[in-house]
Amino acid sequence: MKKLIITLTAILLLLQGAFAQKVLTKDERMLWWREARFGMFIHWGVYSVPAGTWDGRQIGGIGEWIMNRAKIPVADYQAMAKQFNPVKYDPDAWVKMAKDAGMKYIVITSKHHDGFALFETKASKWNVVDGTAYGKDLLKPLAAACKKYGIRLGFYYSQAQDWNNPGGAASRKVTKEGWANPDSVIIDAYTKEHRGHWDPAQEKKTFAQYIDDVAVPEVKELLTNYGDVAVLWWDTPTDMTDEAATKLQTLLALQPAIITNDRLKRPNFAGDHKTPEQRIPNLADLDGTDWETCMTMNGTWGYKSYDHNYKTPETLIHNLLDIASKGGNFLLNVGPTDQGEFPPESVDILVRIGQWMKVNGEAVYGTKASPWGLFDWGRCTKKESKNGTTLYFSVFNWPADGKLSIPGLKNGVSSATVLATGARLRTTGSGLGLTIILPSKAPDPIASVIKVEVRGQIENK
Repeated sequence: MKKLIITLTAILLLLQGAFAQKVLTKDERMLWWREARFGMFIHWGVYSVPAGTWDGRQIGGIGEWIMNRAKIPVADYQAMAKQFNPVKYDPDAWVKMAKDAGMKYIVITSKHHDGFALFETKASKWNVVDGTAYGKDLLKPLAAACKKYGIRLGFYYSQAQDWNNPGGAASRKVTKEGWANPDSVIIDAYTKEHRGHWDPAQEKKTFAQYIDDVAVPEVKELLTNYGDVAVLWWDTPTDMTDEAATKLQTLLALQPAIITNDRLKRPNFAGDHKTPEQRIPNLADLDGTDWETCMTMNGTWGYKSYDHNYKTPETLIHNLLDIASKGGNFLLNVGPTDQGEFPPESVDILVRIGQWMKVNGEAVYGTKASPWGLFDWGRCTKKESKNGTTLYFSVFNWPADGKLSIPGLKNGVSSATVLATGARLRTTGSGLGLTIILPSKAPDPIASVIKVEVRGQIENK
């Protein structure tokens, strides 16, 4: 009887602890995300094996869509997984590169539209453990590296589109982009009649069965087996129903602090933030909702061996500052090779961004949107405290007359310095605004940050 009482008491205490767990508000869950401002997207999977080429032809469009764009049969695509053997995969190096670049979180494609899981799963044999020579879960060592370096880890998961697991949805769009085959007319006719599918193997189950048999159990595994999951990044809700979305959303209780985006199902499942893709919204498009621009370094998300059209570090740093000045986050993509390496161009870009962020990251992290909108010469971010406001003016185009004018800024100035050097700057104020007297030469050729501390708060202009 005594043992029974002790056992029941222990159970009661555990239940009390569970019920007493604080339910986090959205603001509490979003706090770290709003302060981070900069993260890394990673698109990786079997599509890195063909690397944009199928049957001797370069297939147009983004690399991770090659199965869909080239209408590759399921058996042929799955056979390519035997070549997916990322022996050069070094998650420690990946995460350190992200950290050194100034990124605060990573979101990786745990399963993209090709249905291939980068993790060990009991829900489908179409995964890295059962389907490749590599035979090891890729996400567990990444989770360990993120924990080591203090980087938050998120998972992209394609909840609806799945071109390999039977019953998964497929895009209705019929395209011959990159496809120069006499059979393409027949293939296109089939896809029109079969809800986007092009292979009978894709239709051996219903969509509802796919949700129950694959999507729900895999998401449960992701939210159970990898420690703290910071973000769940849904994508392309083709064929999604409220019932299916509810089943998936219910699983989020396994990670009470998790953040999700707006792509589970539209409408009715808004998530925590919007996801403009490959573009930075105009000020007029912003409505106060949290948002995150995701963008590629070149023209593709998944690796394509022949896409070397990379954006410059200058462009990407300016994009980061433009996004931060509007109150958003920047999720910048890397597409690793099938060997598990970041392309050298991506590594060089990350290094250059990291050099800039090491000096000037204060102008990005934990900042809010500019009170003035945009300037012709650059961008502004701000931080507020009880005693005043800190303004960061990131100057892209150094004024030829050595004067930086901030119309409408009438608050008293406590200090003005060059963030990179600490050099103090002279300012003059008038009824029209503030003028900052700059050095003759910009300290940084990409963007020089002028830090100005003023008394009081600043109303949006």
